[in-house]
Amino acid sequence: MASSNESLPCFDAGGGLLPAIAQDADSGEVLMLAYMNAESFAETVRTGQAVYFSRSRGRLWRKGEESGHTQEIKQILIDCDGDTILLKVKQRGVACHEGYKSCFFRELSPTGPRIVAERLVDPADVYESTTEENDE
Repeated sequence: MASSNESLPCFDAGGGLLPAIAQDADSGEVLMLAYMNAESFAETVRTGQAVYFSRSRGRLWRKGEESGHTQEIKQILIDCDGDTILLKVKQRGVACHEGYKSCFFRELSPTGPRIVAERLVDPADVYESTTEENDE
């Protein structure tokens, strides 16, 4: 557990990668979950724009680098153990690479998953490949 005098977040606790939750700063809606390493976290702090570590590409991923749908950082919070990051953001465009405001657009019902949100953007109009930002 991290104490108040240790560096936060504690990337060693997560094997170098920590979950980072992006939440709409105004509405509180959870937009997405991605991962950060120390470098992406430092870049996020430095630029005020969300930068994640793409596990599929093995490199930094600047949110919106393909789509233009960026996340401006309003607040960064670290949980009590120093192993989870919460980014309160101003989302420009949609957060989800499938064209939804949030990546959490499916609800599990008794009959199975169902879509409970409106698709706002056609991914084919935004990305060269519809899986371009499908990292996490």
